[in-house]
Amino acid sequence: MNEKPKAVVLVSGGMDSCVTAAIANTSHRLAFLHAGYGQLTERREREAFEAIADFFGVRERLTVHLNHLKEIGGSALTDQRMSVPEGDPHAPVTGNAIPVTYVPFRNAHFLSVAVSWAEVIGANAIFIGAVAEDSSGYPDCRPEYYRVFEQLANVGTRPETQIAIETPVIGMKKSAIVRKGLELGAPLDLTWSCYQYEDAACGVCDSCRLRLQAFAEAGVPDAIPYRVRVAR
Repeated sequence: MNEKPKAVVLVSGGMDSCVTAAIANTSHRLAFLHAGYGQLTERREREAFEAIADFFGVRERLTVHLNHLKEIGGSALTDQRMSVPEGDPHAPVTGNAIPVTYVPFRNAHFLSVAVSWAEVIGANAIFIGAVAEDSSGYPDCRPEYYRVFEQLANVGTRPETQIAIETPVIGMKKSAIVRKGLELGAPLDLTWSCYQYEDAACGVCDSCRLRLQAFAEAGVPDAIPYRVRVAR
């Protein structure tokens, strides 16, 4: 029997990357990459990453610290002078404007590390849980961004290196991602999405509201603890 090819999966510890890992697991051997960048919930996200990696039995794990993103600032996730917006927990979240939680060009930093590691360990794909359809409106979560980055990666590596950038949930609504995760047995209860707190999720930042909205639309309860949980 032919051995499955290897893939690097970018795992933040959140719901989207967890489901992406479950999708990748159906076709690839997994190597997990996690990046800390001075975000408010860095410790809790790392904890979720390790728990998800344990669940999937992933042995190859790489954690990197991109603290220059915190030094650069410009995002409410990394700059303590900026506040994470708290919205009406009853209102739907829309992605019409780029929010202050956008970390400038963050995913390029993540992908660059992933390409370097993929070339060294012989992975032929990089999976990332970017979502464009039903998200916060980040410009580095658009499909065209990843098409161009794949071209860049294959121009800038060895001639024999061919790496596909896979974004399996990019066109899915958050509720569909929840359903896909349940279908594949992804450990959604181990994930963390809150932008602000590490003990119990706030329930009012964009990420929490999108997550709660997704679980409500999927018709299933969210198992993680919340400070504010609105019944929908």
